[in-house]
Amino acid sequence: MNSQAIDHAKRELDRDSLFLKAELRFVDGENCGEVRIRNLSAGGLMAEAPINAKRGDKVQLELRNIGSVTGYVAWVAQGRFGVAFDHPIDPKLARKPVGQSKLEMPRYLKTPTTRTLGFNQRPKHR
Repeated sequence: MNSQAIDHAKRELDRDSLFLKAELRFVDGENCGEVRIRNLSAGGLMAEAPINAKRGDKVQLELRNIGSVTGYVAWVAQGRFGVAFDHPIDPKLARKPVGQSKLEMPRYLKTPTTRTLGFNQRPKHR
């Protein structure tokens, strides 16, 4: 296997396929709005959106659970585009649920648990 094939295989393994929405804006100030992220890795992403981007454009994205990320447009093709990040991220953070509540679930919503009584046990009456 040549080095290009190895690099391609490694990129495929490191990439996380998902469906995530993010806010995109060009660093020059133009706000593009919402984009749909299809692949996310530590070094970049592939997204879909009807935007007028050119290769090399500087962009900023707001990613769920990650925050603001900057990078540049690496490629553009038929409603899809790739962004290479300026700094690596942890892509697994984007998959974590937003705002997990620490509130106790009401008793009537919990799954009932039953206990099997042994031969020498009697139910306790109150």
